[in-house]
Amino acid sequence: MEQFLQQTLLYDFYGELLTEHQQRVYEEVVLNDISYSEAAEEFGVSRQGVHELVKRCNRILESYESKLHLVERFVLIRENVRQIQTLASQVDSIDKDALAAGVRELSGKILDEL
Repeated sequence: MEQFLQQTLLYDFYGELLTEHQQRVYEEVVLNDISYSEAAEEFGVSRQGVHELVKRCNRILESYESKLHLVERFVLIRENVRQIQTLASQVDSIDKDALAAGVRELSGKILDEL
C-alpha cells in the first residue's frame, strides 16, 4: 500500500490514541504536508524534534495495527464489497446462480471479518 495512504488509514483508525500534541504535529507534517522546519517553527521545537516525533507516532500507530489489525480488516472488507459490486454490475451477462453463489461467498467473508 502506498505509504501516504497507509499513514492516513493508520491515523484515521488510531490517531485519537495519540496525545493532543502528537496529533497536531502529525497532522501538520503528514496530512497537511508542511516541512519539518515549518512545523518546528510553529511548535517551538527543533527540526530534529519534529522528525523524531513523527517517526515515534508512526511506530505507535503501526504498533496498534499489529495488535488490532483494524486497517487490514477494513481493506479486506472494502475489497470484498468492490467484488460484490463488480458481480452485481454483471448480472445480465452471467449465470444468475453463479452470481448468487459469488455474492453469498463474498458476503460470508465480510461477516466472518465482522
